[in-house]
Amino acid sequence: MIRIVMADDHAIVRAGFRALIEQETGFEIVAECHGISDTREAVLLHHPDVLVLDLSLPGGGLALVPDLREQLPDLAILILSMHDHEPWISEALRRGVAGYVTKGAAADELVAALQSVAAGQPYLSSDLKRPSTNRPGLEELSEREQEVFLRLARGETPKQAAIDMGISVKTVYLHRASVRGKLGLLNDLELHQLALERGLLA
Repeated sequence: MIRIVMADDHAIVRAGFRALIEQETGFEIVAECHGISDTREAVLLHHPDVLVLDLSLPGGGLALVPDLREQLPDLAILILSMHDHEPWISEALRRGVAGYVTKGAAADELVAALQSVAAGQPYLSSDLKRPSTNRPGLEELSEREQEVFLRLARGETPKQAAIDMGISVKTVYLHRASVRGKLGLLNDLELHQLALERGLLA
């Protein structure tokens, strides 16, 4: 059972989300919230698997992300937002969210996103994914860059990759920046998606 806290300041959105989830098996909404304060309290009280968070909460939903991630490292935060463009997406990813779905996405995609982030896999809704056609191949990457690419695509953090590879975190960040530049990727979710498309993830 995937336990969920839903945070959105619009009651109609929360009601629609609940109606969708109640049609599915394997999910339980343990709390509904409308602001930053009650969202923080609900998450710390219930320890859900997933927090579904609207960026437009009064006070700014993103402000919650670093604090909750620090207190509950296993919490997956899925953004559900009307904002479908930069800089919202990159900033959310930089702060540590596990996935990003727009409110215009199909209902089944939201369900897939919940299942994905709960399983530790990043998710970006299809209307945000840029086509990978005409992207350079992985042969453009050095051997070390390919290793960093695959580790990050599998969900490792830069810190984990650095420890396993015996290099500094700063070096991992440099390789990641190079990989993104060579492959035309904006963030780690696009990196993960490209690896899936190329059949590199078992």
